[in-house]
Amino acid sequence: MTAPLLDQRDLEFMLYELFDAESLTSRERYADHNRETFDAAISTSRTVAEKYFLPIRQKVDTHQPTFDGEKVQMIPEIKEALDAVVAAGLASPSADYELGGMQLPALVASVSGAYLSAAASMTMGYIGLTNANANLINAHGTEQQKQKWLEPMLTGRFAGTMAMSEPGAGSSLADLTTSAVPEGDGTYRITGNKIWISGGDHELNENIVHLVLARVKGAPKGVKGISLFIVPKFLVNDDGSLGERNDVTLAGLFHKMGGRGQTSTALNFGEKDGAVGYLVGEENRGLMYMFHMMNEARIMVGSGAAITALCGYQYSLDYARERPQGRLPSSKDPMSPPVNIIEHADVRRMLLAQKAYAEGGYALCLLGSSLVDDEHTAPTEEERQRAHELLDFLTPIIKTWPSEYGPRANYFAIQVLGGSGYVNEHPVEMMYRDNRLNPIHEGTTGIQSLDLLARKVPQNGLAGYLACIAEMEATISIAQEMPELNGFADELQGAIVTLKQVTEFLLGSMMEKNIDLVLANSVKYLDLFGNVVIAWIWLKQGIVAANALAAKPHAADENFYRGKLQAMRYFFRFELPEIQPWARLLLDLDDTTHEMSPDWF
Repeated sequence: MTAPLLDQRDLEFMLYELFDAESLTSRERYADHNRETFDAAISTSRTVAEKYFLPIRQKVDTHQPTFDGEKVQMIPEIKEALDAVVAAGLASPSADYELGGMQLPALVASVSGAYLSAAASMTMGYIGLTNANANLINAHGTEQQKQKWLEPMLTGRFAGTMAMSEPGAGSSLADLTTSAVPEGDGTYRITGNKIWISGGDHELNENIVHLVLARVKGAPKGVKGISLFIVPKFLVNDDGSLGERNDVTLAGLFHKMGGRGQTSTALNFGEKDGAVGYLVGEENRGLMYMFHMMNEARIMVGSGAAITALCGYQYSLDYARERPQGRLPSSKDPMSPPVNIIEHADVRRMLLAQKAYAEGGYALCLLGSSLVDDEHTAPTEEERQRAHELLDFLTPIIKTWPSEYGPRANYFAIQVLGGSGYVNEHPVEMMYRDNRLNPIHEGTTGIQSLDLLARKVPQNGLAGYLACIAEMEATISIAQEMPELNGFADELQGAIVTLKQVTEFLLGSMMEKNIDLVLANSVKYLDLFGNVVIAWIWLKQGIVAANALAAKPHAADENFYRGKLQAMRYFFRFELPEIQPWARLLLDLDDTTHEMSPDWF
C-alpha cells in the first residue's frame, strides 16, 4: 500500500493558511511555541502512527477483544501502541505543562492527533475519552479530586470513561435508574447497570475512572434529578497507590461492526454492597457537568469521522491513479492501452465528492478546535464569549455533518476500488464500518437535530445562531470583492436567506402549533443548516486558495489550490442546491412521517 495516511500538504493548508495557527503564539499560554514546535508534535504523531498503529490495523480489526469471565483479553500490540503515544507526550498534548502536557493549542493538538486517528481509528478512543474525563474533573471537581485523579489520567496510568446509557434508558437520560445513596462520610454507594460504555473495562491501564450518572434517593424525577459521580475500578489510597477493587463488574462485551480495538461494555455497579462513588459538584446538576465531556466527545466524534473519510479518500485516490482499466468514450481504437481510472469522469466525480465531504468536514472540526482556543485564550472577554457562543451553537453540526457525510465519502472510496474495495484485504471497507458508528454515539443524528432546532437556535435570545449568521456573512463580504468568487458568495447569501426564512418560520410554529409536528422533520433542518455551514467553510478555503493563486505559486502548489477551488465548486453545484427541497418540506410542515401510524407498518 503506497497511499499516505493523510495529505500533509492539506493539513498544512488548514493549520497555517486557513486558521493561521502561528498567530496563536502571540498569546501568553502558547508563547513558548512556534511553527517548528507545532510541526515537531505533528511529525512525532505521524511517526508513532506509522510505526505502531498502521502495521497492526488489520489485526486489530480481525481480533476483537474477548472476555474470559475474569479479564478482557486483547492483542498485546494495542497496549504497546498506546504506551508509545503516552511516551511520546501525545496523550494529552494540550494539557498544562505541570500536568505532563505540551500546552499546545487545541487546533494544533487536533491536527497532531489526526495521524493517530487515521491509523488507529477508535483504538485512540481510550486516550480521547480519558482526556475528556480529566477535563471535566478539572472544570467541575474539587481541588482534592483534581489532585487525586488528573495527573494519573493525563500521564497514562489511569483511563477514563463516561457511563450514561442504561439497558432501559439509552439516550433517554431522564429515565435512568442507577441510584446513589449517601454514606455520611462524603462518599456515595452507586447501584445500577450501564451499557455501551466505550473502554469500560480492559487491562491497558492500572485503573479506570468512570464518570457515572445516577440519581440520589429523593431527587426530582427527570433530568433535573441527575447527579454525577467519580467511580473508579479500584479505590485509590491517599498516597496515590491502588487500594481494593471497587464494586464495579464487567457483565460482558459487545462485538461491533467496526472500531473493534476499543471495548464496548456492559457494567454492573453495586452487585455486592454498592460501588464507592464521589460526587462531582452539586447534587442534581450532573447532566450539566456531563455536557462538558459530551460536547468535547462530540467534537472528537466529528473529527474522527472526517479523518476516516480523509484516509479513505487518500487510499482511493492512490488506487485511481495507478489502476488501468477501460478507455474514454471518445477513444475509437480498441487496441489503444487502457487509461488509469482517474481519467474517467465518473471516477473523478466520486473522488471530488470525497474531497468535498472530507476536507470540508475536517475544516469544520478544526474551526471548532480554533474556537476552543479562542474561548480560553482570546485577548478580550468579548472575543472569548463570542467564541463560546459560536462553539456551543455549532457543536451539533460539528458532530453530525462529518458523521453523516464521512461514511458517504467512504462509500465512494469503496466504489472507486470496485470489487477490490469490498474485500478485507483493502482497508476502505474497514473504514466504512468504523465510520458507521459516528452517526450513532454521543447523540444520534436525530437527537442532535432536536438539540439544534429546539434548544441551540432559540437559546440566549438567538445569540449563537446570530453569531453564526454574522460569521458567514462576513466571509461573503470578502468573497464578493473577488471576481472569481463573487458568484459563489451570492449563492451562499441566497442560501442564508432561505435558512433565515425556514428558521423564523419554524421558531414561530413551535410556539403556535403542535411541537411534535414541527420537530418531526428536524433532521432535514439540521441537514439544511449543515450544508449551508459547509458551503461557508468551502468559501473560506476558496478565498485562501484564490489569494494564493494570485501570488503565482510553483506548479505543485498551483495544482493544490486549483483542486481546492474545484472541490468548492463541486459542493456549490452538487450539494448546496439540495437545501431547496428540504426548505420546501420544512416550510410546508410536511406531516408525512408525523401522520404515519405505527399500525400501518
